Parts: sequence; C-alpha cells; structure tokens
Amino acid sequence: MSTALVWFRQDLRCSDNPAFAAACNHHQFVVPLYIQDNQTLLLGEAQKWWIHHSLLALKQKLRQHGLTLVLRRGVATEIITQLVREHSIDAVYWNRCYEPAAIACDFMIKESLEKKEIQVFTSNASLLNEPWEIKNKSGDYYKVFTPYWKHCLKQHHHEQPICIQGNPHGVDVYGDQLSDWFLLPKKINWAAEFGQHWQPGEDGAQMRLDAFISDRLRGYKEARNVPAKSATSTLSPHLHFGEISPWKIRTAIDFAMLDKNGDLASADRFLSEIGWREFSYHLLYHFPALPYANFKPQFDAFPWKNDAQHIESWKRGLTGYPIVDAGMRELWRTGYMHNRVRMIVASFLTKHLLVDWRIGADWFLTTLLDADLANNSASWQWVAGSGADAAPYFRIFNPIIQSEKFDPTGEYIRRWVPELANIASKWIHQPSRAPKDELGLIIGRDYPAPIVEHEQARKLALMQYRLIRNKTQAV
Repeated sequence: MSTALVWFRQDLRCSDNPAFAAACNHHQFVVPLYIQDNQTLLLGEAQKWWIHHSLLALKQKLRQHGLTLVLRRGVATEIITQLVREHSIDAVYWNRCYEPAAIACDFMIKESLEKKEIQVFTSNASLLNEPWEIKNKSGDYYKVFTPYWKHCLKQHHHEQPICIQGNPHGVDVYGDQLSDWFLLPKKINWAAEFGQHWQPGEDGAQMRLDAFISDRLRGYKEARNVPAKSATSTLSPHLHFGEISPWKIRTAIDFAMLDKNGDLASADRFLSEIGWREFSYHLLYHFPALPYANFKPQFDAFPWKNDAQHIESWKRGLTGYPIVDAGMRELWRTGYMHNRVRMIVASFLTKHLLVDWRIGADWFLTTLLDADLANNSASWQWVAGSGADAAPYFRIFNPIIQSEKFDPTGEYIRRWVPELANIASKWIHQPSRAPKDELGLIIGRDYPAPIVEHEQARKLALMQYRLIRNKTQAV
C-alpha cells in the first residue's frame, strides 16, 4: 500500500494536472498539500484575495476525488520532510515552477528526498515549452521575441493530458484552517469589488475560456486594443495560479481555427500573447536577475528622478492625464488593468516621470491579480527600454494621442474617472486645455492639473536616454 504526496503550487486544478494525475494513478493513498511559504511564494496583496478563493475552489474539486487538501504554513523543505517522515510517504509529486527561488527550493527538496530513497516526480504543467528547450542556432537562449516564437511554433508538440483513472484514498493529516491565514483584507475591504469581476478556481477559468472563444475571439486582433470593450480573454490570473493550462487554451484555439468561418488572424494574434508569456519565462530562467537588474547594463547609469510625490500621484490615479488615471483606478478597484493601458501607464511612469521601472514593477506585483515575476519584470523592462527585445528608447507613448486613438469617446475614462463623466468628448482626453466654462468642474480642485507637461517631459526623457546611449557607444 503506497502513499504519495502531491505538492500544489501554481497548478491549482485537478484536471490536466500531470503531477496530481500520476499520483492518483500509481498510489493507493494520496495527500494533496499546499504550502504558504513566504521564502519562495511571491504573493502580492491583491493575489492573497485570489489565492484564498482559489484554494476554496480546489478543496471542493479534491473532495470530488475523495481527498482533503492539507494546508500548511512555513518553510516548504521542512514541512515536506516532516510529512514524509510522519506518514510514511513513498513518493512526492509536484509540477515545476520557474522563479529562481522556487528552482533553488525544488533542487534542495529533491536532493534531500532522494538521499532518503523517496521517489520524486516533477512535471511541466504551466508552459508550452520548458525554458531550456528552446535554443537558437548558436545553442544560446533567444533574446528577441519574434525568432523565439517562430521556433516555438515549429517545435509544436504536446503529450496528451494524463487522465485520472485511479481512485486513491485520503490520509488523515493535520492542516491549517484557511481562515487562520488572514489572506482577505481586514479593516478596509479594498477588494470589495473583486468578486463582481472574478471567479477564482478551475471552473471560473473554464467558463472564461469558453466565453472568450464563443464571444470575443472573432475580431480580437483589433478590438484587444480598445480598453472600453470586453474584448480580451482576461485569463491571465487563472493562468498565473494554474487553474487552467496553456495547453488547454492552445488546444481550444486550435479547434476554433478549424472553423471555416473562424478569424485566423485573431487566433494567431492571441496565441502570440501566450507566446509573450512563454518568452518572459524563457528570459527569467536564463537571466534570473531579471526582476531587479537591467537586462541591458548600460541602463545602470540612467539618472532616475524617483520623485515621491509623482510616484504617489501615479499610484492613486491623480496625474492629470485621464487615460493614465483611469488605468490606475481600474487596477485598484478590480486587481486588473487592460494591457494597452498597462503600456501607457508604464511608459508614463518611466519616461514622463523618470521613475525607476522597478518601482512600477513592485506596485504591479502588489496590486495585480495576474502579476507573476516573469511577465511583470520582462514587461516593465520592455517599456523602460532596459530589457530584452525592448521598445526603442525614443518610443515614448503620448498619453493624449493614445487616449484619443483607443478610447475616442472617453468611455473607458468616464467609467473609472467619474469626475470627468460629463465632460464633452472633445476635452475628455486633456481637460486641462478646455475653457473653464465648458468643463463643469475646476481643474486643480475637482480633478488635478497635469503633474508634468508632456512635451517637456518627452524632451527631458529623450535627452537622458541619449546620454546613456552615447556613453555606452563611447566605451
């Protein structure tokens, strides 16, 4: 009679879960375990709300298999070693994570268990390709997205998901109460609106995928840039927590592409967004310092201003640029921000306010439900210009033009910046330029004046970027 321990992490689902399926199929007893390990588990404040509800959903799914999720808080190495010893565990299963701290932890646990002759089985449950599998012709890792993704598409292979055929029994193991982890907001429930927008868990992920395929995939290529429309999949939080696998998403898209009336261009565009996620993990694996070090070292000399008042105005959505403020307020109220707007607000912080990209990345890790270390770090470095395959240093998003182009009637702005709801469309993108008698509010009192002037900020940013560029060329 053998007993397996399954360590759940960023794979909070029962279906299409290779570690869980293998354990169920090869052992008579299974212990499902989730550990809150602050040494390896990166959880922002918003993500604590998500993980609370996702673990509740996982517990319900496991009950359908006759199993009880064991919750433990502490150091993963110590907890797993203790459970193996106390419950005569024969084998430990988990799906791999790719953050540097997680990789180091996995190596330590695997080495320790194998010395005790405990079998260890690890699987890939969260990426289309392992980061070490994709190499360029020189045998090195890719640093530019397009050739990377072309290589991935040529190397298309996917093993069929393992079906759960076994019916293992549970084991009586002590676990924490989820409520004792105090993951939900306490005094002020700043997450009060999250439940209106999200249903964490495997079922919520599947419903979101089905809705995207049936209602929003057609026309996605163009509509995805319009923040007022519900045109994107919004699957990213579910992907981050592993409530759905990228292979399930890709398979669904592949089937949709078989439809003779399908929108192939939109399907390709959506798959490339999955590709960017893959590329981010590829970069993080090969450059573990990505979350804190400039991928391009010449940016180490960049003279960031890091004005505390400007940073606070940006966080609160009080910059005086409506599209920026709308995005930052959407983030605060929903734990999410439209991808086009993410680029706008990140560009504004790093290039208008000359604030270090790491400060913005930290704020997103705190407030975004879908923030993971790879995507978040790679995206911020891309916008700042310091990353691999980065935006050119001279690409500075004009928040007014971006607003006029992608939110022409101001629908998105009006939704998240209600003090501007009644302003005429001609002034919604730059209300500070409007005649006072046409606004119905006072700039500087009812809505802030711009904290920087666009053209001046742009010129200063270009000057600073050129300085470090010239210094690098002179070396």
